Amino acid sequence: MTHEHGAEGGAGRRAAVLGHPVAHSLSPVLHRAAYGALGLDDWRYDPVDVTEDDLAGFVGALDASWAGLSLTMPLKQTVLPLLDHVEPLAGVVGAVNTVLVQPARGTPVLTGANTDVYGLVTALGEALGPEAPAPRRTAAVLGGGATAASTLAALAQLGCTTPVVYVRSLARVGGLMRAAHRMGVEPRYALLDAAAREVPGADLVVSTLPPRAADGLAVDLDGSTVDGVLLDVAYDPRPTALSVAWRRAGGAVVGGERMLLHQAVEQVRLMTGLAGPVAAMDEALQAALGVPAHPAAPSKG
Repeated sequence: MTHEHGAEGGAGRRAAVLGHPVAHSLSPVLHRAAYGALGLDDWRYDPVDVTEDDLAGFVGALDASWAGLSLTMPLKQTVLPLLDHVEPLAGVVGAVNTVLVQPARGTPVLTGANTDVYGLVTALGEALGPEAPAPRRTAAVLGGGATAASTLAALAQLGCTTPVVYVRSLARVGGLMRAAHRMGVEPRYALLDAAAREVPGADLVVSTLPPRAADGLAVDLDGSTVDGVLLDVAYDPRPTALSVAWRRAGGAVVGGERMLLHQAVEQVRLMTGLAGPVAAMDEALQAALGVPAHPAAPSKG
């Protein structure tokens, strides 16, 4: 697999989103909109399909023309040993979704960061509002992967340090348990089969399951009454079956695209040194999705 890593002239920098698959990613829409709003007309941002096996070669060939990388699954943990530095939050969570490329003599210095936590906290804040009771004491997390670890850190920032984590197999939560221990969070772990009985009573529910993986739970929630906020990280299809079921049961819903937006805003800040233009990025995201965004969130006016 061959990648072109050099600059194409001018003072512009390069950035990209890496993943496998990556063609569906909305990150180029968000970052390109940011560059346009910030006047960074000679910057470029591309999707690049990179597997776990390809990652070391790609990262090792980065030069000073690069500003940074966005990482999607399955690369958020694979990248860790390839970095020169890992920011404390990313180290505690055990997942890097942002790589900053900093020019140095010889090979650039690579620093790993995690903006997923920021994206989750900010997206949930849109639904909770500034006057929401704090801390929110009961929370549930669906799924046990890298995004679940970021979710535990986000919930801790919102005052939820004893969430319940629902997974398909209790034998596969070792990585998440270690991450929780590092961040001082004490979850209870339960099988996903129990979620339909228990999550209706939670103040905050975050589903980190892949697209359609929560469809069965959505069916099981039929007839339930809920009063909490759901953030479904999946946003394709939109709305997800879980979001529809949760709203029908009386709860508030934050679409996964809100997390995507806000983590990208923070990535832009880290890569460019300029504040991410939220309004321009949000407008581009809504246009790409073809429907109004976050109907459950309070209006910003």
